[in-house]
Amino acid sequence: MGGIRAVRRNMLLTGIGAAAFLGELVFLKKMDLTLQQEVILFAATYMIIAAGVVEKTVRSFCKKRIFNEYLLILIATACSFLIFQYVEGISVLLLFQIGSLLEEVMLYRSKKSIANMMDIAPEFANRKSHEQEVQVEPSELECGDIILIRPGERIPVDSRVLSGESMVDAKALTGESLPQTVTAGAMLYSGSINLTGALEAEVVKKYEDSTAAKIMAMVRKANDTKTDSERTITKFASIYTPIIMLAAALLAIVPPNTFAEGDWYTWIYRALTFLIVACPWGIVISIPLTFYGGIGAAARQGVMIKSSHQLELLTKADTFVFDKTGTLTEGVFEVKKIHPEGMTEEELLELTAYIEYFSNHPISMSLQKMYKKEVEKQRIEVVQEIPGQGIYALIDGKAAYAGNRELLRELRIAVPKVRAAGTIVYVALDGVYAGYIVIGDTLKKEVRETMDILKRRYHKELVMLTGDNEIVGGAVGKLLNMDHIYTNLLPAEKVEKVEEFIDSQQEDEKLVYVGDGINDAPVLKRADIGIAMGTLGAAAAVEAADIVLMEDDPSMILVILRIARETIGAIRQNAVLSIGMKLILLTLAATGLISMWTAITADVIIMLVTLFNALCLLKYPG
Repeated sequence: MGGIRAVRRNMLLTGIGAAAFLGELVFLKKMDLTLQQEVILFAATYMIIAAGVVEKTVRSFCKKRIFNEYLLILIATACSFLIFQYVEGISVLLLFQIGSLLEEVMLYRSKKSIANMMDIAPEFANRKSHEQEVQVEPSELECGDIILIRPGERIPVDSRVLSGESMVDAKALTGESLPQTVTAGAMLYSGSINLTGALEAEVVKKYEDSTAAKIMAMVRKANDTKTDSERTITKFASIYTPIIMLAAALLAIVPPNTFAEGDWYTWIYRALTFLIVACPWGIVISIPLTFYGGIGAAARQGVMIKSSHQLELLTKADTFVFDKTGTLTEGVFEVKKIHPEGMTEEELLELTAYIEYFSNHPISMSLQKMYKKEVEKQRIEVVQEIPGQGIYALIDGKAAYAGNRELLRELRIAVPKVRAAGTIVYVALDGVYAGYIVIGDTLKKEVRETMDILKRRYHKELVMLTGDNEIVGGAVGKLLNMDHIYTNLLPAEKVEKVEEFIDSQQEDEKLVYVGDGINDAPVLKRADIGIAMGTLGAAAAVEAADIVLMEDDPSMILVILRIARETIGAIRQNAVLSIGMKLILLTLAATGLISMWTAITADVIIMLVTLFNALCLLKYPG
């Protein structure tokens, strides 16, 4: 398309040509010109209007696309001078140029709307150096630099808050409309906007590795990647154009030499009209425009799609494979059950919280969260971690242990065998078994509804792969009504399972893998479509996945499925409408039932309908 400058240049030339053409029509009768002078005058006007079309034709030639819609319209309108129908030929070319410019403007606006949604590039950063503040380019920042972010400024790079409190707007990244409160220790992602208070933060990623840079690279890649539909249309045009040119030539030559002997004028006119009608300009432009609309609609919901090709593949997806921890579950442990032996639940929870107090393991965090009270650290005399088994602590002079069953068995403390969906922490005090606590993960909000809709409404096959044990993984899988549940898997084994499913699929069936993007990169790469969920700022997700859900919300999978279906649906509707109307108009042109004027007017109407259908996707509410 040559960019907005080329569009403006073509608009200027078309405007000059149109003004000259209208002037010639108005004052032609007052000018005493010979036929030869009149032809030269209109030919000059024609060349001004045709400049943009010639440029596109040459550009197509350079790309080895010799046969295209621009060549058709040039041949048809230029040949109108041979039968002295140059007024009609120029009128048709002018209408074609106006329609083509309208398409280009709409396409530019569609691209710009995506760019505006993702307008997250920071312009500058305030770096603190020796108690002084220096404004620098974000690309100049290094990890460990201290930056100051004032209210209203865009966060330049991924960083961690050192001091200050503020509200941060991350809508451009996540689609979440409500600002988030950040305080010391919170992560800030480049592209977000600081709203209320000044923040001092430490840089944790260079600009090129930050969230904003990676997302913009994804958007650029999505815009530059051709889909199967676009490639099909390009290939179709290379075959279609020479066939149409041959058909038009036969229409102009055969009848005057057979049944309509000598009537060259009528049949050349019909052949030229046939060429004009045959131009596939509406469908050629509506396909990329529709995909831009789909990508833009997804971006508005906080979904980054690397390639418009993924929208096509999503409509063919029949198997959805999910990681468990961090994808279906929160990855945040909670106390599910307390089962004391010889003491109360409160006493067992307190004892375990004291034993685990100095550990930073997620299980220890969940115990402190459940206990809620302040730990009297002076009561804890000794703490020793036993790798792979648990923790020993001396509390109030008594030996206390918290860990797995093997730990207590080695201490020759009898413990019951417990089956529970979660991690079991066995506790002993002074050589006596004191009970157990079950720690479990929690399902993400709306994950049940999402799995139910995928299975019942969309009829998808659901699979769960997890490194968790059979009891924990099985419980989650059955709760979500998964078709297949695989537990105790290493990362390499997850890849093997995905490959097994891919090998068993039909050619037109696709597999989607949904993971948290941090430890699932190999599987995300291997799947037909990799979706990383809730991975704001995770480099592994942006690199490995085809689609990144910036908000940690499983229901967004349903949103992108609907967007994909509506995008491909709009393309098919446009194709049926355009091709159907082309066949009707070609028949009417060949039989002489329509003029050039009628042909080009009908084509413009079809084009406007297809463009409107494509642009409607940008307004997708989610």
